[in-house]
Amino acid sequence: MIQMVDLKKQYRFLAPEINKAIMDVCENTQFINGPNVKAFETEVAKYHGIKHAIGVGNGTDALILALEACGIGPGDEVITTPFTFIATSEAIEQVIATPVFVDIEPYSLNIDTTKIEDKITVDTKAILVVHLFGQPADMGEIMRIANKHSLKVIEDCAQAFGATYNEQKVGTFGDAGCFSFFPSKNLGCYGDGGMVITNDDNVAHKIKMLRNHGSVKKYYHDVIGYNSRLDEMQAAILRVKLKYIDEWNRYRRLNANLYKETLRGVLLPAEQESVKHVYHQFTIQSDKRDMIAKTLKENDIATAVHYPVPLHKQNAFRYMNINNGLENSEHAANNVLSLPMCPELTYNNILKICNIINSVVRG
Repeated sequence: MIQMVDLKKQYRFLAPEINKAIMDVCENTQFINGPNVKAFETEVAKYHGIKHAIGVGNGTDALILALEACGIGPGDEVITTPFTFIATSEAIEQVIATPVFVDIEPYSLNIDTTKIEDKITVDTKAILVVHLFGQPADMGEIMRIANKHSLKVIEDCAQAFGATYNEQKVGTFGDAGCFSFFPSKNLGCYGDGGMVITNDDNVAHKIKMLRNHGSVKKYYHDVIGYNSRLDEMQAAILRVKLKYIDEWNRYRRLNANLYKETLRGVLLPAEQESVKHVYHQFTIQSDKRDMIAKTLKENDIATAVHYPVPLHKQNAFRYMNINNGLENSEHAANNVLSLPMCPELTYNNILKICNIINSVVRG
């Protein structure tokens, strides 16, 4: 079976380092906010060239805490994309704000920056931008719009650790950058984990309080917060993996290039000249999507649809009653197909996948 990601092969490669890191945590017995969490935060901040990196329980919490720390709350509107995982807009709802959906570009599948300003109202307080599948959004234009209208910018970098826009790492443009370390991510742990990065001292201070029951000093609580701390064991694992992230992203890009050179008759992922895509997913588009997926499955090749239902069509958001203006998102939902993508994917794996797809497309 050619899987979407091969975590077993990755673990076998890292086993000596990973096992030692886990055993060291067990021997040390500092399981909450221990030395690995602090060291990992320092290492991620240095990697991004930013002042603060704060570990949290998961990527969704990272978004919630970042929104709250940026002052987003009841009555506020947050502009975002409907073509992403629900956590993005779920976080907006969790802080009792309102998501405002802007359609995507048909090729990059990221938010269409030419349509953002039309959705800005007196209640708009932030843009929550998603770097979908590892492709950086147009941060130059997003920051121009945000500065013009005095809006906060939160970057959802869950799929884009190490990606760059004009050689600057995503997550460092706005008021906060949010990461998920879900196991299948480019940088993934062995459970749940997340992080917020920021250059804003005030935002960092608030997130540190919010993640720890609203407390900076033990048993003294300044606000109502959350229990959302990055686990010490996961931090130890992530510290091992962080050393390899640039190499792994390079292999993802090489695999993506081979896909692009070999596939025919499908719409391939676009990559703008100003960005460095890190291909968390390699997602094609085709009106023969279902037949391609069926044939690949018959040949023991996994695929996934990211995402089959845009957020405005989800039951959770039907109250918005949006029936037009998001056609690109709806079209993408009907045509996208993610193919196996990980650093461990072999040349022969990719050729096999491409040959099957090409035969389906030729009919």
